[in-house]
Amino acid sequence: QVQLVESGGGSVQAGGSLGLSCATSGYPYRSYYMGWFRQAPGKEREGVAVIYIGGSTLYYGDSAKGRFTISHDNAKNILYLQMNSLKPEDTAMYYCAAASPGVYFPDSTAALKPYRYTYWGQGTQVTVSS
Repeated sequence: QVQLVESGGGSVQAGGSLGLSCATSGYPYRSYYMGWFRQAPGKEREGVAVIYIGGSTLYYGDSAKGRFTISHDNAKNILYLQMNSLKPEDTAMYYCAAASPGVYFPDSTAALKPYRYTYWGQGTQVTVSS
């Protein structure tokens, strides 16, 4: 059974930094896409950053470019999201997700679509105050 467990959310002032982690277990494949997504109240879930586990492909949503960094520790099976220069509009529930094996995303538009991901964590709240 695949399990994704996020941690690291919290409250921070604008301009500050937070690091999120997502521990993965039960996923018996070596190459697949994982990503971070977020959903603010009253808004649709949106893609933040995606990484191809087993390769070097990275995709970032426009809101994350230049401020957020996605990475993965293959030995520990932990996905990370380092968020710097946080803004109040970054306030949301953040989720990590994994796509099914064999899925291929030709570009960022495809990779950042939440509906393309099969496995989801429970989410961790990030609140940025002005």
